[in-house]
Amino acid sequence: MFTHQAIAIRTASLAAALVLLATPASSQQEEAATARHMPSPAQEVAIETTQAQIDAAIAGLDALAADILYRSNVPGLAIAVVHAGQTVYAKGFGMRSRTSGEPVDADTVFLLASLSKPIGATVVAHQVSLGVIDWSTPVQAHLPWFRLADPWVSAHVTIGDLYAHRSGLPDHAGDDLEDIGYGRSAILKRIHLLPQAAFRDSYAYTNFGLTAAAEAVATAAGSSWEELSAQAIYRPLGMSATSSRYSDYLARTNRAASHVPGPDGYEVADLRQPDPQSPAGGVSSSANDMARWMTMVLGGGTFEGNEIIAPAALMPAVSPQIMSSPPHALDARASHYGFGFNVGARASGRVAFSHSGAFAQGTATAFTLIPGLDLGIVVLTNAPPVGAAEAIAASFTDMVEFGGVKRDWLEGYRSRMAPLTAPAGELAGRKASAGARASRPLETYQGSYENAYYGPATITVDDGSLRLAVGPADIAFAMTPWEEDSFIIEPFNENQPRGSVSKVTFEMADGAASAVRIEHLNAYRDGVFTRVPTAQ
Repeated sequence: MFTHQAIAIRTASLAAALVLLATPASSQQEEAATARHMPSPAQEVAIETTQAQIDAAIAGLDALAADILYRSNVPGLAIAVVHAGQTVYAKGFGMRSRTSGEPVDADTVFLLASLSKPIGATVVAHQVSLGVIDWSTPVQAHLPWFRLADPWVSAHVTIGDLYAHRSGLPDHAGDDLEDIGYGRSAILKRIHLLPQAAFRDSYAYTNFGLTAAAEAVATAAGSSWEELSAQAIYRPLGMSATSSRYSDYLARTNRAASHVPGPDGYEVADLRQPDPQSPAGGVSSSANDMARWMTMVLGGGTFEGNEIIAPAALMPAVSPQIMSSPPHALDARASHYGFGFNVGARASGRVAFSHSGAFAQGTATAFTLIPGLDLGIVVLTNAPPVGAAEAIAASFTDMVEFGGVKRDWLEGYRSRMAPLTAPAGELAGRKASAGARASRPLETYQGSYENAYYGPATITVDDGSLRLAVGPADIAFAMTPWEEDSFIIEPFNENQPRGSVSKVTFEMADGAASAVRIEHLNAYRDGVFTRVPTAQ
């Protein structure tokens, strides 16, 4: 039984055959040749774009960048555009550092944050090309110690599953461990303690899930991830300013410092050290280097005539693997994720690959590739995410396809980005009353506490006040009395922006503290630390 679609296809094929039968042989050959070069229905677009529109959009980038720089107050940014295998625009704006005032140029190195994911996906695709691994290789084939909460899922989760964020790990699993000082290996060995959602049927963005997959690939290749990335992608593409090591970024003479908001505007911070999640967020690069990488991706894995990645190995990465954002309305487009790439359709009907990167502690980046136009743009900034990078990319692609900017993208993105840097905690914005006092002697609360996921926490009395130290970095927080057996602390890290407040509440038994719940470590309802009995 044929479907209506099948009947339509067969009818169209029959009609084409009848036309050919009625056409002279030489004309048949010409028509057949034309048909071979016609786009498939899946490649048709609603709006044509001329070279003149592309040229005009490029010519308008200086003014666009200056406007976004002024309106966002971002200290500095760099932009590169590639088209038809060439870098057609590369320029810097503003300052590398508010302290030095040195200008940004196209070779200034920025932290990329999550732009590291698609770059890392091309490292994996390179290894797939060589037959070292496959996207469907189970992670345990090379990391036998790696596991998730479900034993069956642990044995079957693949490199592709983790690169598509469909493993069932909760959103941003492991990031909180990084915040308190754990390294890569320790984090990967603890995430099995987190709850497991539906395997391959739920999307949750996980830096350390993806990092586990990258570690499996590096192990299969007999290398570290940092060296494998350089060997597979950076060196062959001539990306001489690019590295997956934070120490290399710090050593660059021409680098953009990270900035955070201060009392008098943005101030240099350089606080974000992303080595533990390097495959997911630890790459640093320049606009010029990123242009070379974008050219390779648009070339289907080929750069300057050399095949870096086999097209069949790259294609799965830029193909939809899971729905990342279901449509919120009947007329809304869904969003999809590939292996390390966002994959979607623009209003014009053209396919686009993209990704944003953001550290609340001082960087925001974005790129968009439109393969149907052989065109790409990357924007790098040295301040927290306020939508500046995305606004430039979106405005530029609007100018390319529609001849003008369709909306105020900076305002649109600014509101969506605001939660990323907003103070966290139910008591954020509130202060303890001046006369607040602990309801019991401070010695009642001091002692050692333990949590299976987070490890040890120690509470001590120091000069008449309580202090909480947690994690291997032994990060200490001053504890201010709030009410009854509750205190507050003010954490400041990547996931707890400045101004965050975390409530610390003790559970009491027979007049003594038996456990303590730390709010900012309670995302998965696992933030309770049990008191360790004192040895007699």
